[in-house]
Amino acid sequence: MAPVLPGFDYLRVPVAGGVSLNAAVAGSGSPIVLLHGFPQTHLMWRHVAADLAADHTVICPDLRGYGDSDKPAEAGHDTYSKRTMAADVVALARALGHERFALAGHDRGALVAFRAGLDHPAAISHLACLDVLPTLDMWEVMHGAGAAVGFHLYLMTQPPGLPERLIGASADAFFGHFLDGWTLDRTAIPAGVRAAYLDACRTAVPSIVADYRASAGIDVDHDRADREAGSRLRMPVTVLQQDWGAALGYDAGALWGAWAPDLVHMTVASGHFMAEEDPAGVAGALRALLTR
Repeated sequence: MAPVLPGFDYLRVPVAGGVSLNAAVAGSGSPIVLLHGFPQTHLMWRHVAADLAADHTVICPDLRGYGDSDKPAEAGHDTYSKRTMAADVVALARALGHERFALAGHDRGALVAFRAGLDHPAAISHLACLDVLPTLDMWEVMHGAGAAVGFHLYLMTQPPGLPERLIGASADAFFGHFLDGWTLDRTAIPAGVRAAYLDACRTAVPSIVADYRASAGIDVDHDRADREAGSRLRMPVTVLQQDWGAALGYDAGALWGAWAPDLVHMTVASGHFMAEEDPAGVAGALRALLTR
């Protein structure tokens, strides 16, 4: 049996034509949706979700293309755009009775959350993004040999065919590389959870690649259009990040501040998978955000 979030009910919720999301739901009170990152599933929130469920309604879905959610074939640029995936999340919350909710995302989920904040400001009361830059900013700061840390970004943005074949031929080694290399505390992702992540990714290579491919095309177009239009995140925003700016030569706080006037930006000491390595710190930051 795959691990589950103890005490959470599991639902399968239609969100778009032919697409349903797997979601774990628990608690009562003001709602918060938690979006996972790569190469993970909703299980990454297991500690933080249990904490927040004491006084909030907590909704933890698998994103379109990941985990036990549907994985439509890449039919065009929009199939895995962050705009489409953000619309999934808003539809999920609405189907569960929540027209307005707080939203937190990690990694890929943070890019979906960022897009939801821009596209659906009336629905998102508070926004948290963990360990990413907005897509357009990310590509602009990646340069030189330092960009080698993001080799997977370049691999998965190639046209359909080659990246899927290369990754599918050695999926556990590929996805396991990130689970191991991006974690400072290996005990934070126990063997059973790690195996669940690998199982989920192994069966989702085409959709995961399609998600990343969108981030080198249509997602950039959407971000650029919003930047040129002067669009901003209207809600309180918290960003938690490792200090990648020091390594790659950019000011992460300034980049985020250009998008989010009401911003709390914090640098963390944990590894990339901070919700698993420092769940108390992440839960505390989210609770502080919800009071703003």
